[in-house]
Amino acid sequence: MMQADYVIVGAGSAGCALAFRLAEAGRSVIVIEAGGSDAGPFIQMPGALSYPMNMARYDWGYTSEPEPHLGGRRLACPRGRVLGGSSSINGMVYVRGHACDYDHWREAGAEGWGFADVLPYFRRMENWHDGGHGGDAAWRGTDGPLHVTRGRRDNPLVGAFVEAGRQAGYPVTPDYNGARQEGFGPYDMTVWKGRRWSAASAYLKSARRRGARVLRGQARRVVIEEGRARGVEVDMRGGPRVIRAAREVILAASAINSPKLLMLSGIGPGAELAGHGVPVLADRPGVGANLQDHLEVYLQMAATKPVSLYRYWNLAGKAWVGARWLFTRSGPGASNQFESAGFIRSRAGVRYPDIQFHFLPIAVRYDGQAAAEGHGFQAHVGPMRSASRGAVTLRSADPEAAPRIRFNYMSEPQDWADFRACIRLTREIFAQEAFAPFAGQEIQPGAAAQDDAALDEFVREHAESAYHPCGTCRMGRADDPGAVVDPEARVIGVEGLRVADSSVFPRITNGNLNAPSIMVGEKVADHVLGRRLPPENAEPWVHPDWRTAQR
Repeated sequence: MMQADYVIVGAGSAGCALAFRLAEAGRSVIVIEAGGSDAGPFIQMPGALSYPMNMARYDWGYTSEPEPHLGGRRLACPRGRVLGGSSSINGMVYVRGHACDYDHWREAGAEGWGFADVLPYFRRMENWHDGGHGGDAAWRGTDGPLHVTRGRRDNPLVGAFVEAGRQAGYPVTPDYNGARQEGFGPYDMTVWKGRRWSAASAYLKSARRRGARVLRGQARRVVIEEGRARGVEVDMRGGPRVIRAAREVILAASAINSPKLLMLSGIGPGAELAGHGVPVLADRPGVGANLQDHLEVYLQMAATKPVSLYRYWNLAGKAWVGARWLFTRSGPGASNQFESAGFIRSRAGVRYPDIQFHFLPIAVRYDGQAAAEGHGFQAHVGPMRSASRGAVTLRSADPEAAPRIRFNYMSEPQDWADFRACIRLTREIFAQEAFAPFAGQEIQPGAAAQDDAALDEFVREHAESAYHPCGTCRMGRADDPGAVVDPEARVIGVEGLRVADSSVFPRITNGNLNAPSIMVGEKVADHVLGRRLPPENAEPWVHPDWRTAQR
């Protein structure tokens, strides 16, 4: 019989961290992962990031249902089906989120998850290297398993973006993951010595050396006996098997697959489960609800000089980039190319940033298609805290069937006002003197798109997911009927079962979700082990005139 103290479903960002910390503490661990190896250049070369998220070998291939407020478009929702999970196919951008995000979690019922509580876990997991660009060393960790670095920032467009932000009246911040997120500055990335440093690299390899086992197979359901999780039924070679958990089962299968597994196991909205013929073991209406994401548009500009990465966007150029990376782990392939960041507030009265910029020194889509105009640059921009909420629901009781994913993007009127502000504020930044030597015509939305109706139509036709789904197993008080897990990540109403991934976020954080997902794995491991790092009362910077000034 296959058995361990802890059975973890999902070798992704949080699951790998959990496996390492539990194995480090001497517990026996089995990790169940549906995907295969993360070896190979498409995953390991940072500059090739557009490939793995579009490859069926590494991705679950999920898409949303037709989104009613985006013209009925189905949007891609990539999730990693590979060792390392989505940390092996993501853009490698490392953002903790704002301190106020976690204080909101605490206020929403996730007691013990305020910023003072989570900061020690961010510090524990990091091995931060500032790359000579300055930073906030007092807020960072330097001996954790997760290497966090910065790019060379030698493309002139990268520096121009930060300088343009300064010229537009925004602060420059040396470290948005330190005391001061608001402003413009260098991005952090999970890259080490020219290679993607995923959760598999940071945690899982060490966990396996400490005895953790990885089983390849797709989890079908949690086996629950007399109100307690006893194991996981898994499709493996030779047919279904039950992997037994002597202590606990922990789901770390993503904001899409964790609620799906709970529902297949009889935990979720009772009427919906009964409609699919699934016996209801715990009627929890919050399972699958509260789905959130970041939506963004690409504001693209043509460049008047051949300074962008478009010079490599041909067969010979890609071959040169690939060969240089393969033999020296250097050159454009050694960076994710997201090297300049921006976090600003959309208007006066917003306490902390609600807009994020990813600057890229080429005009290109996530699917790897470059703009026809040739040399260019772009900013990915979108609101950080939309009030729109969607849901993940079962399509059927068949574990092989993909769930229904409906984000319900742009369902709140404020979303449209926020996106218009995003576009207009980005245009203002690109119009600064710092871009004068480089900026040509606007590729998209295009100079003709000026009034509200034109901008709304652009968003409706071109907005894309930033691939940050979360919130579908919300953490909250045990007596909160909408909560799925309590503040120790225990599933309410079932013994011996926890969830630890981005699905437990009460509200989406301010930025990319990989860092907070890993932090959740780190912190939940301590809850499992009955220990806790002492809180750190660090005070984040908040604009002193936020009530009356936008910048």
